[in-house]
Amino acid sequence: MTECIHGVVLLHGISRTARSFRKMQAALEAAGFATHNLDYASRRKALEGLAEDIHPSIQRFADRVDGSVHFVCHSMGGLLARVYIARHRPEALGRVVMLGTPNSGSEIADRLGHLRLYRAFFGPAGQQLGTLRDDAINALFPPVDYPVGIIAGNRSIYPIASRFLPKPHDGRVSIANTKLEGMADHIVIPSSHPWLVRNSTAIAQTIAFLQDEKFTSPVITRECG
Repeated sequence: MTECIHGVVLLHGISRTARSFRKMQAALEAAGFATHNLDYASRRKALEGLAEDIHPSIQRFADRVDGSVHFVCHSMGGLLARVYIARHRPEALGRVVMLGTPNSGSEIADRLGHLRLYRAFFGPAGQQLGTLRDDAINALFPPVDYPVGIIAGNRSIYPIASRFLPKPHDGRVSIANTKLEGMADHIVIPSSHPWLVRNSTAIAQTIAFLQDEKFTSPVITRECG
């Protein structure tokens, strides 16, 4: 009997590219997963528009795998996954791992969102990343009813930005704001925000959650929803 091949959609963060996920992608494939490391124009549209942009590609990938379709996401990619699943939930949706995703918003976006340079660089989606959400933005994120594992970091390489964030944080998002009601598991590792996708512990923990719906290695802090 042929074993099912499970798929993983990889969604990078804002202003990043699929290249940032190459190390994670190689590890997932070595663990037996099919992968779809998706590039998308993260700064050109709002989250709902981006969800429509990525749908055809994800649908084609889902049609090619005969097992579950999982998602592994960095930073804003996790918010995009939540919007996408709410609109175009795969029939065989599996588990979702978020790395440094600002599920309750980013305090950095609160501080800088009014600046013209920030708005020009991060585009429409950047305006949806703050902690103060109106009804329209809240409506994009219905409660999760699928297994979500969240990996947060507690190191920063951004001394200026760190002044705007409540401790502990990863230099871009506070640990408290990575948490999500209904999450299956939450861990904190010694990593800064941009390096979460390449961190060996984060990669091993991601694979563990996709396989067993829980994180397994010793961690600094842990919380289940």
